Amino acid sequence: MALESQLLSAAEELAREAGAITLRHFGRPLSHSYKDDGSPVTVADQEAEAAIRRKVEARYPSHGIIGEECGESNEGADVRWIIDPIDGTLSFMRGVPLYAVLIGIEIQGTPAVGVAHFPALSETVAAARGLGCTWNGDPCTVSRVSSLSDAAVSTTDEKAIAAGPYREGWRKLRRRCRLSRTWGDAYGHALVATGRIEIQVDPVLNLWDAAPLLPIISEAGGRFTDIDGNATVRGGSGVGSNGILHHEALDLLVAHGKPPVAP
Repeated sequence: MALESQLLSAAEELAREAGAITLRHFGRPLSHSYKDDGSPVTVADQEAEAAIRRKVEARYPSHGIIGEECGESNEGADVRWIIDPIDGTLSFMRGVPLYAVLIGIEIQGTPAVGVAHFPALSETVAAARGLGCTWNGDPCTVSRVSSLSDAAVSTTDEKAIAAGPYREGWRKLRRRCRLSRTWGDAYGHALVATGRIEIQVDPVLNLWDAAPLLPIISEAGGRFTDIDGNATVRGGSGVGSNGILHHEALDLLVAHGKPPVAP
């Protein structure tokens, strides 16, 4: 566990330093450009990722890095840092404080460390394999709610679900739950890990969005999978839950979410 503990401390430190960079721009008018996928990028994204990369390259020259803004370096390394300098850039640009600096670390291809730092909220949720999950330094766990009728469920963007194959499954899941909200992006998953809600559904997640979430939610006692139920950060989607309600939530999403197979 020595390596995981060392990397967790480093990742928390670098996430906070990058978060301080983002706060210098937060709440101010920002120029931006658009990437090939249509998502925006600002100078805050670029500066925050560059700062993390510089520190990782200086401290751990043998480690690999993949980031949303600057791509991959040192491909094939045994330890790889996966960086999203601002998860929720659109929210960030509008002055919404739920954005995050995300850092995930894989060791020999397995997600081992996750940090989600929310600079504008002064919240950090962090975990490493075998070391548990913390919220602002104190141990945290998922909730023990065992019935959907008592549960809270969230998603990042209901419009995205409504336009995709899981819209009917989402409607059924949302109706079964006591509370449905759109506390989106990584913050919804942080709410799961800290026991404040039970389920977060994201039909579309990139690697850098998902990389820290599997260790965070797993170490908090919950489950993180793609919508098909695979415990992976590369499934292109993500469902985080308290574990107790995971199968029931997935069953509702998938049973009503995919078109029938032609005979």
